[in-house]
Amino acid sequence: MTYCLAINTHHGFVLCSDSRTNAGFDNISTYTKMHTFAWPGNRVFALLSAGNLATTQLVIKRINADLESGATPNLLGIRNMQEAADYVASVSTSVQNLHVVRDSGSVSFEATFILAGQIGTAHHETLMVYPQGNYIHESDAHPFLQIGEVKYGKPILDRVITRGTQLAPAARCALVSMNSTVRSNLTVGAPIDLLI
Repeated sequence: MTYCLAINTHHGFVLCSDSRTNAGFDNISTYTKMHTFAWPGNRVFALLSAGNLATTQLVIKRINADLESGATPNLLGIRNMQEAADYVASVSTSVQNLHVVRDSGSVSFEATFILAGQIGTAHHETLMVYPQGNYIHESDAHPFLQIGEVKYGKPILDRVITRGTQLAPAARCALVSMNSTVRSNLTVGAPIDLLI
């Protein structure tokens, strides 16, 4: 399993993710679930992933390949965060469909993503991209998104995080949320990635 979260306040965003993957209790590995794409002064994106590892890895490879080849669309050419979410959703559903065609078993190839970013001077945004390709924003009442093993880390976020929370307390809250999940679920574990 996985745990990733994004906190979006008036001051910026905080992202946190674990790095443990497993295919059973005796097959545990470490893979980062946070990927960044940055062009200083122009745009920055971070993508958190949960779900089938083959799907999430191929989605990241396709995004990088589109950037290298100059394919349209790509993260450097999109105009706003909704277009970015549409692009990630399109790549994700395409990869999932490819895996389904190749494998007739009962394996789930679904993946969920949190996309955080800012283009130019536009407001920073976070969106959750579902396996089916649709996506949502966080709400003002709950200015955070979670994917993966969400239940253990949610109570602290509910109690502490508001749109007005400063970045340092938001980062501490994200780490407490992650720690609660690590302590309660063996499939979530270090190393932990944190981006402010």
